[in-house]
Amino acid sequence: MRILKNILGRIFAAWALLSFVLTFLIIFIPSMLCWLIPDPKGQKMFIQISKLWMNFWLRITGCSVRIKGKENFKSGETYIVTSNHNSLMDVPLSSPFIPGANKTIAKSTFTKVPLFGFYYMKGAVIVNRNNDKSRRQSFEKMKAVLKQGIHICIYPEGTRNRTSEPLKKFYDGAFKLAVETKKSVIPAVIFNTKKVLPLDKAFYFWPHRIEMHFLEPVQVQDKNSEQLKQEVSDVMKIYYVEHKTP
Repeated sequence: MRILKNILGRIFAAWALLSFVLTFLIIFIPSMLCWLIPDPKGQKMFIQISKLWMNFWLRITGCSVRIKGKENFKSGETYIVTSNHNSLMDVPLSSPFIPGANKTIAKSTFTKVPLFGFYYMKGAVIVNRNNDKSRRQSFEKMKAVLKQGIHICIYPEGTRNRTSEPLKKFYDGAFKLAVETKKSVIPAVIFNTKKVLPLDKAFYFWPHRIEMHFLEPVQVQDKNSEQLKQEVSDVMKIYYVEHKTP
């Protein structure tokens, strides 16, 4: 059974990759037209197209999606969304399904991919983590994005969680941003993406139901970034442990 599953996983991976590329080519031009529309309207349209794309692609790859807690986004409010990071599948799930216009903070690696790099830059604030100047500039860009009424999505673990713990230790950036801008943090907890794209298997894809739960906003109030980071980490860890399926 294990051998059969490995073979099927690679067949599914080939289909997932092929269908991803083909559907991307279909939505590429409509997505790029969003560059011509001033934000936040242009970014909102870009996210709507991304959501249509991901809904279709996930469905044809056998991955159903469940989103909970969208009511925690109050109309007229802008948030910093912090999400756990277990797999590359977190990326197509997180940003497209955040209600309203949003951008994520993302490393510069994928900007070099032909065509996809332009799409990637539209959806993200790009940062070169090995460059101090780039990190400082990205922080200022995120503040500017929030002022436009566009949510910022951040993976505070920094990289995918390869440990046996529910969450890795959080970095400070998201919480310093929240304290400086006085924007509330909405914790988001993603489930089962590691089952779709396991970290320990190359070129492997297994259809599975994936979920993203938005929790109640955590207010900044009089907290410093360290206190806020600890509170958000505790909330996300407790929720993940209580709701994780075997």
